[in-house]
Amino acid sequence: MTSTLIWIAVALVAIALYLSWTAGRLDRLHARIDAARAALDAQLLRRASVAQELATSGVLDPAASIVLYEAAHAARQAEEEQREVAESELSQALRAVFAEAPQVEAVREAPGGEDAVAELGAAVRRVPMARRFHNDTVRAARALRRHRKVRWFRLAGHAPFPLAFEMDDEPPAALTDRMA
Repeated sequence: MTSTLIWIAVALVAIALYLSWTAGRLDRLHARIDAARAALDAQLLRRASVAQELATSGVLDPAASIVLYEAAHAARQAEEEQREVAESELSQALRAVFAEAPQVEAVREAPGGEDAVAELGAAVRRVPMARRFHNDTVRAARALRRHRKVRWFRLAGHAPFPLAFEMDDEPPAALTDRMA
């Protein structure tokens, strides 16, 4: 009788340790999501800031400056619900403005243009990487949260279900070809 109670106690302790470990793992994934989202937000803000700075620098033609400035401003000011759309529109504006290599070369030849193009090129390359890292972390947390043990024992607590950040982040080919 006592050996049966000891085995039951050992099994309950093992189950409790396993559930505690799983809850800790889920908590670490949520922390990684928060850090990845902060890094993504920083890269998106950097890209919008560089685009806005380039649009107001006078090195682009007036029509391109207006298109780029409005898209960058909208991306910086967008509410959370509209952020993905605004960032996608900025990507489209960047591709429209820098659709051809001669436009990039014209910006490079302007005073301060070489630095501006280099900074914009770095910013548009970092956004897809930051978004991919964020979405991979979200995917891992979602997979863990789908397990029955997590749902039954409510190991996620009151943490909101993680959402991926979906946007058009394809960089302008003429801009990235020169940077590679």
